[in-house]
Amino acid sequence: MSGYKLRTPIVFLIYKRPDTTARVFREIAKAKPPKLLVVADGPKPNLPDEVQKCAETRAIIEQVDWDCEILTNYADTNLGLKNRVPSGLKWAFEHIEQAIILEDDCLPDQTFFRFAEELLWRYKDDTRILSISGNNFQGGRNTTKYSYYFSRYFHCWGWATWRRSMELFDPDIPLWPEIRDNNWLESIFDSKREVRFWEKIFERVFNGEIDTWAYQWVLMLLAQNGLSIVPSVNLVSNIGFSENATHTISDDFRLANIPTMPMTFLLRHPAFVIRHKQADAYTSQRVFGIRSFYRRLISKMSRMLDKRP
Repeated sequence: MSGYKLRTPIVFLIYKRPDTTARVFREIAKAKPPKLLVVADGPKPNLPDEVQKCAETRAIIEQVDWDCEILTNYADTNLGLKNRVPSGLKWAFEHIEQAIILEDDCLPDQTFFRFAEELLWRYKDDTRILSISGNNFQGGRNTTKYSYYFSRYFHCWGWATWRRSMELFDPDIPLWPEIRDNNWLESIFDSKREVRFWEKIFERVFNGEIDTWAYQWVLMLLAQNGLSIVPSVNLVSNIGFSENATHTISDDFRLANIPTMPMTFLLRHPAFVIRHKQADAYTSQRVFGIRSFYRRLISKMSRMLDKRP
């Protein structure tokens, strides 16, 4: 990204992992955003080691050595993912119209910043598009001849969005009971298995059983008939799979540490805004583990054959 000057603010979400935070910060420092908004969760009560780790993590922000306006929003106590991320983003978008967003374990390729910035400006006033992702979970498949495709799924490990999208977002998903009770998901998904999967997810989120905010963004996309942009190559890798993570605790998880590839410029823009149904079907299976009865049967038979003497 030599010679490219980033104009877009970056929102950096941090907590208690100075090691991964430092690696992500180094990539942010290379991009030299003109404005850096840092959102930090606080330590959990009765865990003295977290106080120290949170302090070490926040100290990394003091290493900013380029011309940059720094705004901080640090929680004194632990709010958890569901509350800290939305409240932090709400605060950030009170100051800015659009932003690139990175968590402390999302390591970007440098071309991610230009990719996100160009599309933020291109689709700034296109209300069909609600977010831009840096992740591609297509397993190396050649999904599109363009630089990106449109999806109904949201990937949050490095992304970008606008204030207009945040105004639609509510982590408490108050629309869910109406959507559930009127069977609206059946109008969206092609299979009953998908409907059942997402009904369970959204019901658990609504009941406060999952400490998350990202599933709520998926529901917003579905409820608003909105789209998310997915790059043709993976631009951000999640390096945070460890026992210290909140959700990504398995080091052999299929989405851990996926290598990044640089985006090629100039971008090749689709001449249409149509959801890539085939790519979404692959995402449904690979990322969320939703498979048809036929695919589950084939998989079971394959495992049985592999066990033959």
